[in-house]
Amino acid sequence: MADDERVGNGKLIQYLTEAHGKEQELLQSLTAHIEIATKPAYKKRLKDHLKETKQHAKLVERRVKKLGGSVDSSAPAKLVEAAAGGPKLAAAAVKGAGHAIRGTGEEEKQLKNAKTEYFNEHEEIANYTAIETLATALGDRETAKIAKGIRREEERMASFLEKQIPLLTKDVVKAEVPRSERASSTTRRRSSSTSPARKKPSSTRKATARKPSSSRKKASAKK
Repeated sequence: MADDERVGNGKLIQYLTEAHGKEQELLQSLTAHIEIATKPAYKKRLKDHLKETKQHAKLVERRVKKLGGSVDSSAPAKLVEAAAGGPKLAAAAVKGAGHAIRGTGEEEKQLKNAKTEYFNEHEEIANYTAIETLATALGDRETAKIAKGIRREEERMASFLEKQIPLLTKDVVKAEVPRSERASSTTRRRSSSTSPARKKPSSTRKATARKPSSSRKKASAKK
């Protein structure tokens, strides 16, 4: 039993450590995305989720330590600094190859960032679903509760992004697609004008029905 507990505990630490690494990665990318974002509602939600992501990382780190493991919270930042040559260049490195050349204009950059965020949220949802399931199987209610709470916040963020992507795409259309190539109200009016003719009003049909037939007129004349 002791060996089984050690195996399960080690697997849980592994999953939590992987989730923590993803949270640290997203702290970097969200910071860069916030600087690029211009739409107020979208930018505000990114800032809110950045706070949530910081909290997620802290909760997971504490749980890993409680279970006897350890994480290197500074690992992602160290890697970026090493590649960029220092703290000041680190932010530029994140926004550089990975973010700055993501589109022809700011509208498309924001759209591509939102699609990346949407992808990342679903990866996190998968991570925390696995952690919650594993923790429940091991009888670790505390870890399962933490994973469930984080998963729900990731799902809310994913739902927000799902609604934003069509709006951001429409911004790209307005900014980069010539008006002559867009579907317009004129096109809609033309399509409606080619629709089948409407039926006559019921009042007209009733009036027609009330007219006496020619045979009735002849019968009355003979009398």
